[in-house]
Amino acid sequence: MGKVLIVAGLVMVLAGLLILVGDKIPFKLGQLPGDFLWRGKNTTIYFPIASCLILSLVASFLIWLIQRR
Repeated sequence: MGKVLIVAGLVMVLAGLLILVGDKIPFKLGQLPGDFLWRGKNTTIYFPIASCLILSLVASFLIWLIQRR
């Protein structure tokens, strides 16, 4: 349980740092070319496909690194 809490805390710290320096990153998650946005009269539908793929690849790589230890 302790290791899970440490990893969760590190993830939260990294997410906080990403939010703080998010304006300085050359690309914006949620506004990538593969993210679809459709606006109707009363509805907005948003599919962040490219952002989800990037986050999934990063998370998979981090999990792979952790498992190698």
